[in-house]
Amino acid sequence: MVTEQAVRERLKTVMDPELGRSVVELQMVDRIEVVGDRVRVAVKLTVSHCPLQARLKDDVTRALASLAGVGAVEVELGVMTPEEREQLARRLRGRPEAGRSGVTRPDSPVRVLIVASGKGGVGKSTVTVNLAAALAGLGQRVGVLDADIYGFSVPRMLGLHGNPTVLGEGIILPMDSSGLRVISMGSFVGEDTPVIWRGPMLAKALDQFLEDVAWGDIGYLLIDSPPGTGDVALSLSQRLPRARILLVTTPQAAAARVAGRVAQMAERTGQRLVGVVENMAFYECPDCGHRTEIFGQGGAEELARSAGSEVIGRLPLEPQLSVDSDAGTPIVRAQPLSRTAKHFRDLADAVVASAAWTDKAAAQAAP
Repeated sequence: MVTEQAVRERLKTVMDPELGRSVVELQMVDRIEVVGDRVRVAVKLTVSHCPLQARLKDDVTRALASLAGVGAVEVELGVMTPEEREQLARRLRGRPEAGRSGVTRPDSPVRVLIVASGKGGVGKSTVTVNLAAALAGLGQRVGVLDADIYGFSVPRMLGLHGNPTVLGEGIILPMDSSGLRVISMGSFVGEDTPVIWRGPMLAKALDQFLEDVAWGDIGYLLIDSPPGTGDVALSLSQRLPRARILLVTTPQAAAARVAGRVAQMAERTGQRLVGVVENMAFYECPDCGHRTEIFGQGGAEELARSAGSEVIGRLPLEPQLSVDSDAGTPIVRAQPLSRTAKHFRDLADAVVASAAWTDKAAAQAAP
C-alpha cells in the first residue's frame, strides 16, 4: 500500500533543475493525494514561465513511477505566490550554499573556465557558446556567464529573449538555452542599448553574476571574458583564483603576441592555462576536405610555447558559424554532423581531459 509519507520520501530525491535542491526541501510540493495505486502530486514552480518545467514534471513522474505499489502518477504544476517566492529567497539566503554553485568558494567542485583573448574579433564568444554546447553534448551540466559587459553577444548567439527571473532577496535564476544556464548583461538591457559604466560598476555586476545567480548543480562554468587585461579580467582573477584559462587567438603572429599578454597576466595572478585555441586556422573545402591556411600559420604554436602550454584545438574558418550564431543556434546544435561541429566536440574532449584541472598539475606548474 502506497502511503503519502513514502511518496514524500521519494520526492526528496527529485532536484529542482534550476536551484539544484530537493523539491521537498524547497517546499515546492504543495499537495500529495494517494488513492489506491494512483498518486497525484501538485508542485509549485517558482515562476509560470519556468523553462525547465517539462523536465521537472518528467523527473517527478519517473521518481514516483518507480516506487513500489504505484500504478499511475499525475503531476499538476502550479506557481508560487510572490510571498512564497520571497520566503524561498530568504531560505536560500539563510543557507549560502543552497540553490547556488558557490563558484567563488575555494572548495567549489565547479570547473570554471575563462575563455579569453588578447583582442576582439578572434571569435572568442563563438568559441564559448559552441564549446558550452559541445560539453553539454558530453552529458555535462554547463553554465555560461557573459562577462563582456560592454560587448555582450551571448544572448543573440543562444537565441535568448526576455529577462531573467529574480526570486527576491537578490537571487537571480539563469536563463535556459537547451539545458545551458546562461546569464548576460544583454538579458537585462536591450540588445542595442549601450552600457556606459566605469570600473566599479563593472565589478559590482560581475559580483552579482557570480554570487547572486542560482547556478545550481553545474559541473562547468564557462566565462566569456572581454578581450585584453582590463578591469573585468583583473576582477575575474581576484574572485576566481582557481579558474583556468582557455586562450583564443588567430594564426597571425600579431594576434598571438597580443594574446600573450593575457597569458602573462594569468601567470602573474596564479591562474593556469588549459590550452590555446587557434580559431580561423584554415578553410576546409566542403567537397574534398582540402585545407587552406588563409591567415598564415604558426602564431598559436609560438604563443603556446611561450606560455608553457599547448594548442588543444584548431578551428576552421566557417561561414556557417556566423549564420547559425545570428539565428541563435550554435553550429554544434544546428549542424551536428558537420566537420566544424566535430572540431568543437574534439575541443570539448580536450578541455575535459586537460591535466590543468588537477591541483597536482597546478602545484607542479607553480613557480
